Amino acid sequence: MKTTSKSQPSTPFENTPSYDLDRMLHGTLARLTQGISPAALTQAWVDWALHLAFSPGKQLALTEKALHKTQRLTQHAAGHTNCPGEPCIEPLPQDKRFSASEWQHWPFNLIYQSFLLNQQWWHNATTDVRGVTRHHEELVTFAARQALDMVSPSNFFITNPEVLAETYKTGGMNLWQGMRNWIEDAQRLAARQPPAGVEQFRPGHEVAITPGKVVFRNRLIELIQYAPQTETVFAEPILIVPSWILKYYILDLSPDNSLVRYLVGQGHTVFMVSWRNPDKADRDMGMDAYLKDGIMAALDAVTTIVPGQRVQGFGYCLGGTLLAIAAAAMARDGDERMTSLTLLASLVDFADPGELGLFIDESQLAYLDDAMSAQGYLDGKQMSGAFALLNSRDLVFSRRVRDYLMGKRQAVTDLTAWNADATRMPFRQHSEYLRSLYLDNDLAQGNYQVTGRPVALMDIKLPIFCLGTQRDTVSPWKSVYKINLLTETEVTFCLSTGGHNVGVVNPPGPGVKRGYQLGTQKAPARYVAPEAWQDKSPSYEGSWWPACEAWLQSHASERVAPPEMGNKAGGYAVLDDAPGQYVLIP
Repeated sequence: MKTTSKSQPSTPFENTPSYDLDRMLHGTLARLTQGISPAALTQAWVDWALHLAFSPGKQLALTEKALHKTQRLTQHAAGHTNCPGEPCIEPLPQDKRFSASEWQHWPFNLIYQSFLLNQQWWHNATTDVRGVTRHHEELVTFAARQALDMVSPSNFFITNPEVLAETYKTGGMNLWQGMRNWIEDAQRLAARQPPAGVEQFRPGHEVAITPGKVVFRNRLIELIQYAPQTETVFAEPILIVPSWILKYYILDLSPDNSLVRYLVGQGHTVFMVSWRNPDKADRDMGMDAYLKDGIMAALDAVTTIVPGQRVQGFGYCLGGTLLAIAAAAMARDGDERMTSLTLLASLVDFADPGELGLFIDESQLAYLDDAMSAQGYLDGKQMSGAFALLNSRDLVFSRRVRDYLMGKRQAVTDLTAWNADATRMPFRQHSEYLRSLYLDNDLAQGNYQVTGRPVALMDIKLPIFCLGTQRDTVSPWKSVYKINLLTETEVTFCLSTGGHNVGVVNPPGPGVKRGYQLGTQKAPARYVAPEAWQDKSPSYEGSWWPACEAWLQSHASERVAPPEMGNKAGGYAVLDDAPGQYVLIP
């Protein structure tokens, strides 16, 4: 099965010494700018600045806001100089930097409130400027917020009362320990070692330990078949396709956090795709390979090992997107080997991909292409840096305050250790999926081609279970919800609390403080907007896992004896114990 998608048209300038010189220069700059295109950022700032310069009404409004905010802060200072009081501005609900009681005393209350007022003013200044393109406005607003977060009073010793109190309490030992933490991190960074503490969670030892066997291997994937844990199993096996951006074992973390172990324990036969970590030699491996040698090769293996049974497809993040593409192509071609489709935090419409869309435009993608061209892949650390930038307040600055000023290390969990286990992406594949999915939105528009013909999500008639997570910045839940617009089949939508990862890794058990909403839209049915769906759908406490597993059961048939591990006669002999070899490739 061959996949094609839109790409930049070739020009006579390509493959010339001058063209190569430009690529080399851009690649060098990309390493200095963490992959962010200076041209894209400059265009956004110029667009905003020019339109603001020719908007005297907006300038007047901003001047009035500045005077009003100054007056509010002055009045607050005059009334609450020597005692705690009600602040004149409250932080946003997700901003926890100033929540400690120490921040409510003079002069720190005035310091942080003046910062918040300034932050609010800059948000007003960078938004609602008539004529600025939406993408440029979002980029300028993001850049202004990042610049302000860098100079937040919480980041500095002298203006952070929590740090000052800790220093007084410990006699300065927090700063001593913070310096030791900084030295350790600097040494690990120089040696290209993972962050401190992740060695406590090694695949095959502490995580990714659900018993199983590798039953298939090619240049791109290993296929793991998990050993049954019940006397009988549901006849229809489950094929899990994780995202290729990070290692598969986010769905098989420590035993208490393993979705795989949970499903196997409920009587399901589970297969897992483990993507190989590509290197420079794989630069020309594209989306066609990830579909043909990934999903379709795995599906061939599963249906041979469990003959006569249809498969329940189960995808996470971009793995779910790829699985939806495969399902649409199979529906178009009359391939009926799948019986249901489960998509976890997976986009099929990329018109609004959240803040990740800030890094998606023609300038940025051309810059990334040049950055990847020389090395043949996008390094996982570059991708991790982009995700950290999206949430730098919590992932960068707050962590530095905790580790280096407070002298306290946050305990490493299996999830944070997995997050540090970065992978690479081939040059061609990464460029193709960013262009065809994120930039051109080909899949939602019916322009994405497989074997030379477009595929349509509307052709999918399988029942779908779709999960969105409330605080997801990678796959915003309202964009995930668009599966209801693009298909004409039964969709059971689940909205879980948490973010892109925590909302998925959500095991049942005592002390679980999370919840979810669940609702099913039959086909054909009138479309329900996401806000209306959220208002009317019932809420439940606890993990969404049992609800999803019950849905999988409802689309399975009888229980049968567990299948053999692999099928040597069919060409799928057992090769290794799980977790296999590919997950261990650094």
